[in-house]
This record gives sequence, C-alpha cells and structure tokens, in this order.
Amino acid sequence: MRPAERTRADLAATTRFGDIRYFEEIDSTNRWLREQADAGAADGLVVVADHQTAGRGRLGRTWEAPPGSGLIVSVLHRPAGLPPTRYHLLTAATGIAARDACLDVGGFAPDLKWPNDLLVGDAKLAGILAESVSGAVVVGMGLNLSDAPPGAATADAAAGHPVGRDELLGAFLLRLDRLLGDWDGVAVAYREACATIGRRVRVELSGGVLTGVATAVDDSGCLVVAPDGGGPATVVSAGDVIHLRGAAGPGGAPGQ
Repeated sequence: MRPAERTRADLAATTRFGDIRYFEEIDSTNRWLREQADAGAADGLVVVADHQTAGRGRLGRTWEAPPGSGLIVSVLHRPAGLPPTRYHLLTAATGIAARDACLDVGGFAPDLKWPNDLLVGDAKLAGILAESVSGAVVVGMGLNLSDAPPGAATADAAAGHPVGRDELLGAFLLRLDRLLGDWDGVAVAYREACATIGRRVRVELSGGVLTGVATAVDDSGCLVVAPDGGGPATVVSAGDVIHLRGAAGPGGAPGQ
C-alpha cells in the first residue's frame, strides 16, 4: 500500500475524514471544494494536491510552490452548532492542528500568528484561507515542506530532516478531528498558542490602520487590540496583522 493510500485508510478508520481526494495538479483546492459544497458534498471532504496552478492566500494574494514541495490541503466543514460569528475558530483549529502536527512529525512547534499564519521565527511557514459557501466553510492550508519563497520557512529546515507529506497530513487531520466541535476548547488552546497576543501590532483594516498592543483573542476568535494613545479596545474580525518590533508597553511582550 502506497503512503497516500495508507494515510487515507488510517484516517477513514479513526476520524471523520473518510473521503480524501488526491490531485497531482489542480488550479485551487479551495475552489474545487467550493464547487463540491455547492453540489451538496458532506462535511469532512478533504482534497490534497501536489501542485496548485492558481493557489490563493488572503486578500487575493497568490500562493506558489514547486510541485511536491509543500502540503496543500483543503477541508470542507459543515459545523453544526457553530454560529457564523464564530467561524474564525475553524481557522484557529486548523492552525492548532498544523502546529501540533509539526511537533508530532518534525519535532518543532511553529508560532501561530493571528489570523491565519504559522511562523518559524519571523519567517512564514504556512498560510490558511477560510471561505464560506452554501452554508459550509472551506478551509485551505499551504505549508512549505522542502521549498519556500525567499525569506519564508520550510518544515524540513525547521525539523533538521525531511518531513514526509503524508505523515504530516495524517497527523494534521488526526489532530483536527479531535478539535472540531470543542469550540470553547479551541478558543482556549488558540489563546495559549497565539504569538500575536502581547505584541505591538499594526492592523491594516479596510477603513484604515490600527496600531497598538494585541491583548487577547476572544471566544469568537477575533483579535482584541488596545490602541496606542489609549481609548477603548478594538475587536478586529478581519485585517492584515504585522508584528512590530520594540516594546509592547506595560504588561506586554516585545514584538517581532
């Protein structure tokens, strides 16, 4: 049995992820799953690709990687009992599961940067993109294994040895399966692991820029920022976050 087939069989026997589709090449795993969601596909459908020709990150950014050099995976969720106001927790659960899988397989734990990145030091290891469609949520992740753009991180370098894609995929989906449904637990676990909390940040919003100290992630997965100059805290549900260098202020940790 090939590694991909063994991973598929193991996950079908132990998790909700019994339907995993593999593609050598696809334009976008998220786009493909959005189509499946429109057609009524069930919760837990997973798609994995060796190569994406039109992969996307947040804000329409492109995600490019040589064939076979990363873990490119998207999962279809139909989260019963989770209101849309807490859909951020699906991104949080994905980040936690990826972080724990890196520790399980590679022996290193990347930092979680709100809302959707995994970092090794200052370098980006993975990005997550969640999209709502037809009463479902598609969450995709691209994680660099053996190759990355300049300035980004790879799992192989962080681990000090090659990290197998199928082994990492299996650990990721196993961890994710354990998290889904325990939404309060996801919120707590994400707060404990999120490297953005305590940092001075610049948040690029649709209506302007907010700078201050990230003080918390709330129970819906939104970032809470105490703005520079005082005033009430701002709850951020969407925005580009940059970790700033320098002191965070009283009670805060230095920024990256």
